[in-house]
Amino acid sequence: MTRTVEDLDHVTHTCLVPDSDDHVWEVTAAWLAGGLGAGERVMYFEDQTADALLGRLTDDRVPVDRALADGQFVLVPTEQTRATVSAPLDLFERMIDEMIRDTEAAGWPGLRLAGENVNVQLGMGVDAVVAYETVVDRLLREHPIARLLCRFDPLVFDTAAMAAVREVHTSELVTRSLYDDGLLRVTRTGPVALRLAGEADHSNRTVIRRFLDATLDQALRSEAAHNDITLDLSSLRFVDVSGAVGLVHTAEEFPDSHRLVLTGVRPRVARALERCGAPAARQLTIEPRWTEPVAPGGRG
Repeated sequence: MTRTVEDLDHVTHTCLVPDSDDHVWEVTAAWLAGGLGAGERVMYFEDQTADALLGRLTDDRVPVDRALADGQFVLVPTEQTRATVSAPLDLFERMIDEMIRDTEAAGWPGLRLAGENVNVQLGMGVDAVVAYETVVDRLLREHPIARLLCRFDPLVFDTAAMAAVREVHTSELVTRSLYDDGLLRVTRTGPVALRLAGEADHSNRTVIRRFLDATLDQALRSEAAHNDITLDLSSLRFVDVSGAVGLVHTAEEFPDSHRLVLTGVRPRVARALERCGAPAARQLTIEPRWTEPVAPGGRG
């Protein structure tokens, strides 16, 4: 069964076959944030990916410091992750079962799991992957409190292998992007709002302009009073001169009745925009990236 990201709270053993790294973090962060928001215990098995995950959660304005401090959010370290996913099948089953039972005993209303296991998948045949996923599927059916998001790199598995992996999951998550070339991912977040993730440069400058022009046109034709076109840059890690100039010039060509509002702008991106004339663009507003207030005992 195929489900969309909007269905994250209604799937149990689901898989994701991502289009890009930014697609991975978009879905993973949404999955974990949903668990945190629901008061569930959340566990992420990291394999040198904790910084990328926490960065995306920060981009999405998900407060995680308190959750990490009180044990609601557990980051399983790399060594333990690798030991868990490469353990003999019977030991692996006991370890996952114990995690679920500990969560039940602690009184959490749910357990939401996700993690990074590409390095292990590279050394496993598809039969082994299916065997492990079959065990997990059975455990999740026995313990409805727990749910798992599995991620599978399409570069690791061929078409036949992916079909076998999909078969052992109850659903597959799909997400709607307007554009994803592996460098830049563009998604719509509202009627006149877009989000950019990744890197913007000369290769995708015209793509960004096309989407902004279309969004402005929609705002002008709409009966609703959409005076601000919002472009969320929280997950935009880099913009080159051509990309920055393109954003500034686009804003300069907006009618006086409308503004281009750039939100979540990182310092590096803000400097590029400033050097390319952003302060002089009357129809351009830049709002800096959000930083989570540090809770007592939190990171920072």
